Amino acid sequence: MSLAGRRAFSAGRGPGVITPDGCSVEVYAALPVGREPEIIHAAAPEGGSILELGCGVGRVTHSLVALGHPVTAVDESPQMLARVRGAATVCSPIEALALPRRFDAVVLASHLVNVPDDNLLATFLACCARHVAADGCVVIERFPERWFGDVTENVTERDGIAFRLRDVSRPGPDLVAATVEYRIGEREWSQSFVTRRLDDARLRDRLRDVGLRFEAALTDDGAWVLARPA
Repeated sequence: MSLAGRRAFSAGRGPGVITPDGCSVEVYAALPVGREPEIIHAAAPEGGSILELGCGVGRVTHSLVALGHPVTAVDESPQMLARVRGAATVCSPIEALALPRRFDAVVLASHLVNVPDDNLLATFLACCARHVAADGCVVIERFPERWFGDVTENVTERDGIAFRLRDVSRPGPDLVAATVEYRIGEREWSQSFVTRRLDDARLRDRLRDVGLRFEAALTDDGAWVLARPA
């Protein structure tokens, strides 16, 4: 995604390094890992190589390495990549990535497919297609479809981090705009974003455009899906 494209859909503020898509390196370094590694591990071949696109500080990367996967972690932020341990790292925008090998599994998480621009979505999925092995798989995370109708302003706290979602609006069909605030001690950050619903039919079409096929949902809410080369 170009810098101008990222700023059109996401922007952040706060102390420390803020990446072009609005993410705080310090916040992401503090966030706990969830169930992502287990979902990816179950989908990938045992001990299979993984290409993780948009890896950030390596929250998921480190768990995948511990689960026995050789991981190549990609992010365009050198400050994010500096926090990654135990994996090969590549500093590159996703759409410009062209590695001379293919992987048993390619991971596109962090709701990147919910970008509200078809051209940007196509570049992300094309990157997955050109890096997955012929018998490999692509693991994708998106916002669950029902989230777009249910999401409201809220405040939560987890592992010492306070989260506040505010200014929730729906500026167009299938779109949600909002700002998420993070508070750790006395420090505060905010990230505003616009995201678009990506239902099964649209995702199947976009995957087909780049030579991939939708195979299955990996979670009951449909947030994680599995695709393979067509």
